[in-house]
Amino acid sequence: MRQLLVPILLPYVARWIEAQERRILAEGSPLDRVSLEDARLIGVTSPERVRLLRVLRVPLPGGDIVATLARWVGMPGEHTAGLTARYGIFIRGDVWNDRRLIAHELAHTSQYERLGGVRPFLRQYLRECLSSGYAAAGLELEAIAAAAKVGG
Repeated sequence: MRQLLVPILLPYVARWIEAQERRILAEGSPLDRVSLEDARLIGVTSPERVRLLRVLRVPLPGGDIVATLARWVGMPGEHTAGLTARYGIFIRGDVWNDRRLIAHELAHTSQYERLGGVRPFLRQYLRECLSSGYAAAGLELEAIAAAAKVGG
């Protein structure tokens, strides 16, 4: 039943992610040497394209329906520490130097690359979150495992 929401949500979330990526690429900072090495270890094919943007609060797609669904599947909501918009990554300022968090988000960049871009990644990510819940979604578990490969 929840899977029926994917085609409804996908266009909206994809447009939002694409807009966030443009913002981060314009305003963000390139990866430092350590993060570049981590990105390569994790499997990012174009780590030089990645930009990080420090924010007080990670923005999330708006609207009551999206917020309700996010809570429903167990997403961290307002406590989100990082969010990946393909090559753009938001990092909350209080965890700016958290190597494992950055590695986790870089794993999502690698997934965007492997799956073929924004819409294919989001289609799978939304399906997994809506069917298994955020904490048990395959792409999230993969990112957690990738982050565990790095030190710090």
